[in-house]
Amino acid sequence: MIRQCKYLVNQIPPHILNKQQIQNALIDMWGKCGAVEAAKQIFNTVSEPDTFTYSSMINALGLNGMGCEALNVYKQMPHNLRNEIAEISVLNACSHSGLLREAQAIFNEISVKTEKITGAMVDCYSRMFLFDEAEKLIDDYEKTKSPSFVMYTSLLSGARNNRDTILSEKIFNRMLSLFPDEKDNLMSSVILVSNTYSSLGEDEQAHDFRSHHQKKLGTRVKVGLSWTEVNGEVTGFSAYDRFHPSSLKIQAELSRIAKELIENGHQFNSSCITRRLNEGETVESVLMGHS
Repeated sequence: MIRQCKYLVNQIPPHILNKQQIQNALIDMWGKCGAVEAAKQIFNTVSEPDTFTYSSMINALGLNGMGCEALNVYKQMPHNLRNEIAEISVLNACSHSGLLREAQAIFNEISVKTEKITGAMVDCYSRMFLFDEAEKLIDDYEKTKSPSFVMYTSLLSGARNNRDTILSEKIFNRMLSLFPDEKDNLMSSVILVSNTYSSLGEDEQAHDFRSHHQKKLGTRVKVGLSWTEVNGEVTGFSAYDRFHPSSLKIQAELSRIAKELIENGHQFNSSCITRRLNEGETVESVLMGHS
């Protein structure tokens, strides 16, 4: 996508490139493309950064795992310019970089703790497997406000990453009672719990849990897509997709890479597989076929 972004920038008349709205948009664009240095260069040319300028730069750094730098930009930001977007961006940056103390300090300083701000802090705790702290935060939030599905999803995702089946089912049952009408979202949560069992090799429990709740919710799993760009062409594909014209060449190349990895001592991680192996399948073939 960087090539397309460069093309777009080249189409912008030079006399408006220094307009702040354009600069803010470009910082956001480069950050989301992973071109952090390009975002920094523009940020450093803005004479009087506004809320959007700072927020875009914080988010750009956070998205690319540069939590400490995002934190430094937030500290430079005048207090009167800070808003919910900036606060969420810096909390997310801390969350993705494991900066727990810094996230706690910022969260405690925020006077108005909205749903999204609280959700960002719940996500931070959940990523670090601090589930008691995350649950307490949710409980405190729900004393005065309606439950948030997103907060529970963060908690459930953390439990899945920690391979905690007991906690995963506990969270899911709570979600089922609080959000009975959000069937599509609940089905996504079913997959997370099922994957938790699969990560421990408990394929039968994973299959039973998924089948039971799929029937109970009366909904189907939506196929996820991945996107990639090659030679200027953007292609979408799903797991085990064989519809691309170059599919055979792609599979051959994957097999070659897999063979080379094995020869050099690599072992494929079967815990990443979230279903039973079918006849004729191997751990390698399943992992190489996933999107």
